[in-house]
Amino acid sequence: MPRPCRWWRLKSTPEKVETYTRWSFHVFGVSEIAGIGLATYRQTSPRLATVLSLMVVVHAVVCMATASRALDWTLGHRPQPLRQLWLLGAITAVLAIVAVGIAEHGPAGENVESMALSVFVGLQGFGVGVIALGVHNDRRRVIRLVSGFAAGAGVVSFAVGMPWLAALIIACVLLLAGAFLAVTAMLSVWLLNVVFTLDEAKETRARLAVAEERLRFGRDLHDVMGRNLAVIALKSELAVQLARRGRPEAVEQVIEAQRIAQESQREVRDVVRGYREAALEVELAGARGVLSAAGIVAEVTDETEGLPSAVQSALGWVVREATTNVLRHGDAKKVAVTVLMSQGRVVLTVENDGVTQWRDSSPDADAPAGTGGSGLAGLRERLAAVGGTLEAGTVGEGVFRLTAEVPLPAVGARAALRVAS
Repeated sequence: MPRPCRWWRLKSTPEKVETYTRWSFHVFGVSEIAGIGLATYRQTSPRLATVLSLMVVVHAVVCMATASRALDWTLGHRPQPLRQLWLLGAITAVLAIVAVGIAEHGPAGENVESMALSVFVGLQGFGVGVIALGVHNDRRRVIRLVSGFAAGAGVVSFAVGMPWLAALIIACVLLLAGAFLAVTAMLSVWLLNVVFTLDEAKETRARLAVAEERLRFGRDLHDVMGRNLAVIALKSELAVQLARRGRPEAVEQVIEAQRIAQESQREVRDVVRGYREAALEVELAGARGVLSAAGIVAEVTDETEGLPSAVQSALGWVVREATTNVLRHGDAKKVAVTVLMSQGRVVLTVENDGVTQWRDSSPDADAPAGTGGSGLAGLRERLAAVGGTLEAGTVGEGVFRLTAEVPLPAVGARAALRVAS
């Protein structure tokens, strides 16, 4: 796969939009050089064309540098580049005055005047667009900026000797051009902010889902342990009082407290076991719903039924982890989940077209094997408990495949085949 494609695929969606927006403004600078600067060589003398082209090149370079800093400010990477904006405004004004001066007092010829005027208008139009990018958070300031440059262009044109009608036309043309480029810059920044906001919302949704699951688990533990611990405390206090009085009933109260403690221990194990188990059918349905809600085409194929609970739990965790990673770290457009029975083995395959490498979604994904994390190490441990294996990696251009295989016990395999048939 070519390196540029790999570099692009490794970027997240917000990073892609940021790169596209940043280079769009660089293309504006290149367009200014090609459309205005180089065009002067076709209609004017080489010496004058070189002067006008150098003016355009200097202005385009300053515009590109200022646009880059303005985008960094928009993304919160640096403070607002006020000095660069003022510098660009000053350079734009000076070069524009020089251009209109050449148009009115330069060498004779219609081509000279028309090209100098096009440079005069073009410099201010592109300059206004980039400056608007640096003050896009204040619409009134943008309106004053566009109107001010247009009015200034008209006044300067009239002052250097142009007829008032020509100066008015230039002011109107600059007003329209500056407004168009300013609106384009503001829309680009708005789109970039929307993409980053949506990405943050996706991360927030994932964190809220984790928090909700923790609250559910906490409520279950509270329901199980709260009442039992209160009873144990009451029984223990009663046993102490009876023991101080030398009553034989104290032994019965201690035995009862011991029984309740053992029962609580069993109930806690049941809660934890239920929390850790993941039913394959439920996880497949959940994956289909979550991926569809995220705008990802989800194809789920399940040709197995009646699998042992341990196998379902292990494969369910694989589906849960794979879905989480697609949502949080990928840029997939399509995800295919397939569960098949083959030669006494259950094969689960998860493929997506937007992930080039696996990233564990759990907080303890970097923990060593044996800690029970839900990353690759944790999934391999769960599958190893039922004799299964896990493979993960890229299988094509931008396609990532996760494959889990679990052998079925002889009885379970016959039952599953019988149900499937």
